[in-house]
Amino acid sequence: MQIRKKGKKEVPPVSTASLPDIVFMLLFFFMVTTVMRETSLKVMHVIPKAREVAKLERKSLVAYIHIGPPLKQLQGIYGTEPRIQLDDAFATPAEIPTFVELVKASTAEPEIPLLTYSLKVDSKTKMGIVVDVKQELRKANALKINYSTGKILDKTTF
Repeated sequence: MQIRKKGKKEVPPVSTASLPDIVFMLLFFFMVTTVMRETSLKVMHVIPKAREVAKLERKSLVAYIHIGPPLKQLQGIYGTEPRIQLDDAFATPAEIPTFVELVKASTAEPEIPLLTYSLKVDSKTKMGIVVDVKQELRKANALKINYSTGKILDKTTF
């Protein structure tokens, strides 16, 4: 009878044949689930807080108008006074009717009455520029307007 001496057993190499499949599966997953940012903010705004907050039903039917001072890196060019941002560009109140028409043109006909114009205004912005925006929205027949706010979680701190 021969006794074998136990020697070093070689560990088989790990198979990497399925690695490309896993990588492509992950890549496809992230491509499908990633939502691209629609606009990049050029204004700073600290949104005011409110107690009574209603959540919008369909955010795809909301057009945002940002109002606030320009970002720190843009203050050298545009100053520190609050400005209006429509999509990715600064605008004046006179450009709001054009913005409204563009939003309406990119929306399906039956959904146009459901469009909401949401004002994201910095809490320290004076109301003069906000009133100008609201007047231009009214002239453009964009009558469904709301203010974006943050929700107060603790109601005793308001």
